[in-house]
Amino acid sequence: MTRAPQPPAPAAYALLADGTTVRVRPVAPADRAAVFRLYERMSPENLRLRFFSSGPLVAERAADALCRDAGPGDRALVAEADGDVVGLAEYHAAPDGAPATTAEVALAVADAWHHRGVGTLLLEHLVDLARAGGIRELIAEALAENLPVIRVFADLGLPVRRVFEGAEVHVRVALTPDEQYLTALDTRGRTADVASLRPLLRPRSVAVVGAGHRPGSVGRAILRNLRGRGFAGPLYVVNPHGPALDGLPCHPSVADLPEVPELAVLAVPAPAVPAVAEGCGVRGVRALLVVTSGLDQAQATALRAACRRHGMRMAGPNCLGLANTEKDVQLDATFAAGFPLPGTAGVATQSGGVGIALLDGLSRLGIGVSTFVSLGDKYDVSGNDLLQWWEEDGRTDLAVLHLESFGNPRAFSRTARRVSRRMPVLTVDAGRSEAGRRAAASHTAAAATRTMTRQALFHQAGVIATRSIGELLDTTALLHSQPLPAGDRVVVVGNAGGVGVLAADACSEAGLDVRPLEPALAAELAAVLPPGAAVGNPVDTTAAVSEEQLRTCLSLLAARRDVHAVLGVLVPTALAAATGDDPVRAFTHAPERPPCTTALVLVDRPTRIALLPVGRGGALPAYADPQDAARALSYAVTHARWRNRPQSVPPEPPGIDTEGARADVAEWLADRPEGGWLDPVRCARLLDRYGIPQVAWEWVCDEETAAAAAARLAGPGGRVVLKAHWPGLVHKTRQGAVRLDLQGEDRVRAAYQDLASRFGGRLSGVVVQPQAPHVLELVAGVVQDEVFGPLVLFGQGGTATDVLADHAARLAPLTTSDVDDLIATPRCSALLSAPGGAPVDLGSLERLLLCVSRMAGDLPQLAEADLNPVVPCPDGVMALDARIRLEPRQAYDPYLRRLR
Repeated sequence: MTRAPQPPAPAAYALLADGTTVRVRPVAPADRAAVFRLYERMSPENLRLRFFSSGPLVAERAADALCRDAGPGDRALVAEADGDVVGLAEYHAAPDGAPATTAEVALAVADAWHHRGVGTLLLEHLVDLARAGGIRELIAEALAENLPVIRVFADLGLPVRRVFEGAEVHVRVALTPDEQYLTALDTRGRTADVASLRPLLRPRSVAVVGAGHRPGSVGRAILRNLRGRGFAGPLYVVNPHGPALDGLPCHPSVADLPEVPELAVLAVPAPAVPAVAEGCGVRGVRALLVVTSGLDQAQATALRAACRRHGMRMAGPNCLGLANTEKDVQLDATFAAGFPLPGTAGVATQSGGVGIALLDGLSRLGIGVSTFVSLGDKYDVSGNDLLQWWEEDGRTDLAVLHLESFGNPRAFSRTARRVSRRMPVLTVDAGRSEAGRRAAASHTAAAATRTMTRQALFHQAGVIATRSIGELLDTTALLHSQPLPAGDRVVVVGNAGGVGVLAADACSEAGLDVRPLEPALAAELAAVLPPGAAVGNPVDTTAAVSEEQLRTCLSLLAARRDVHAVLGVLVPTALAAATGDDPVRAFTHAPERPPCTTALVLVDRPTRIALLPVGRGGALPAYADPQDAARALSYAVTHARWRNRPQSVPPEPPGIDTEGARADVAEWLADRPEGGWLDPVRCARLLDRYGIPQVAWEWVCDEETAAAAAARLAGPGGRVVLKAHWPGLVHKTRQGAVRLDLQGEDRVRAAYQDLASRFGGRLSGVVVQPQAPHVLELVAGVVQDEVFGPLVLFGQGGTATDVLADHAARLAPLTTSDVDDLIATPRCSALLSAPGGAPVDLGSLERLLLCVSRMAGDLPQLAEADLNPVVPCPDGVMALDARIRLEPRQAYDPYLRRLR
């Protein structure tokens, strides 16, 4: 088998372990001089360890060999920094014509760049290229004494075997990336990301470029905030129209500053931004905050290029700024009116207005902010970066995001899934009113709206997606102050019956359990509450309840393991005022009692949500409206349930023929480079590769074979279905291309003749299959989203699937937990085990969805797949009809470490 040539690997910028940016790109013949310099500058000892020998000719011969025209099985990458090659990695497979799946690998790193992760980063990118080229194992030969390079391979995260032969060791690396490898990538990526963000979020010095003499200018406002909040490090002003601003001397340019600032804030007109950014990079600035808006495409491209070329991380452009309330930093590089209260919530928003609202709300609640970043147009630093910073900063225990777009949703999902197990991650699900359905042909693609895709991302990652800023603050207050509920059972306790009923209704509508109390618990409560108290659920204590009676009632409820949350609903009464009792104090001034998620509704409060002080440093959320409290509790319950479920990874369905499927797809697209819909024969073959069960069927091209196929498939007295096919046909029923319930040879022949007559020369063939019984019809499918990747959809199928719109979706690859959620979410899930219907084998349905997920992950060319309907059968489930559309697309690893 001849190895197909691979497309050139694109150049990519990536971060080393210390946060330094390098450029990873393929080696070219023109690199000969740079590669020679790399080898020439290596110490004799390192040269010997790399080539098993040293001497003046070693570097020259090695550079010649690497930079010659490469064969189809040869790939080499270099890492560049400041125009120098600082490392390289290469592999060489068998000569062209041999079906090799192994390749020899080697790497070299400049002496001054050891222990910074250069070799590991290059190997990660080389592994990605090798897997795309059909290589399954890399083999390295090293001297046994070369412990650093042996450790690089061992720590990669892939399965490694070492065989020692005398003074040499053969290292064999299996290219089977699994959860262990992805976890290793996560760890290395987080270390590098956090290191690169330090100059941006914890700078030792700052320069404001573009602070003007006009008091109302953005740059001037940022300068005043930096000075007024007490930034701890040196602060410089760049303004060629000096001499001074706010008591600080002005400097004509960044090049004229007395020292190199770590962070430069750019508040200059859009046309000047690229040149100023370039000047910052040349001077050695480590990070940029660009608040300027209105950059055109050329300016944006030049700004990005300057940041990458000089290794500067950037927030913005078109942003409000950033802040770090850490005591030793006190950085307020924003033009907001007030400095946020120091606290524990990390905040990142794309909208400046949303950012101001969140900073104000979190400060007012007393939660405060650890770090705030206005991402703006998000050219570089993203929500994914901030999540990793907060994960490691030692201060943040709540992550609050407002994201209008995603650069790498699958990487974000993986990071958020990890961070969400350590702290709540909250967002506002913006853009829910986006125009409904995409212009796509299949039922699956039509159902997969952007809203559904985004919600799938949030759900799988454990992100709490609220519907408004108000809901986000409501929920943040509860999560900040209360333990997570152990379940969804809520007891409503109030001193007025009407508002208690409203609160109980709100809880039920929010999906919480408000079932009546058990008789024993009800009797205990009745014994301590005033006569006339109602002890169902809600518990109506009556207005006559004393502070001590209410406190005892709460203690009894908190002691019950089957009570997961208590919602107090209180109104001010004259009785309490006359006795000096305060029902609120029963909640806020209580003796130590078992932890129980507790919230208050105080209907007379003017503010939507407040945190009341409790005991020693505690707090209790108090809401003005029962619905706000109920929704916050519901979000907390959902988050607790997500965190408590076992972590799972995508399973490996048995019997998958990935290589055969990839070969089928490549062969088909080679003849049809524009892509299109597979015919029934090829469609069935591809599904067979993944073990997806299908109804028995035959492909026929005349009435004789149609009649014979019907007799074989249906048996005596059985009934069959005929389905016409021609290239491009998608919705057969709408086109009148299906004939149902055909019994006997004459009816089959007549149906075939009718189809042939109606569709004439368009008809390429007919599918014959047994008539299925009338049972619950489901749909399963996948659609490739250009941004989010493959999305697996499940729900009620049949011809009315679009009308019923009863679907759920999850992003591939699916874990076992994802599959369980996917099946349980649509309304039709109640019918899967309903009495009187055909029982559905849930295990078989789960396997089918896992196989669809695996197919979507293996084949990036799979644009759409639509299995509709999927029905129960004696052996499990099977697809009665399937459509698959392919289009040319290169594989893209969303987890490979690279900057945008």
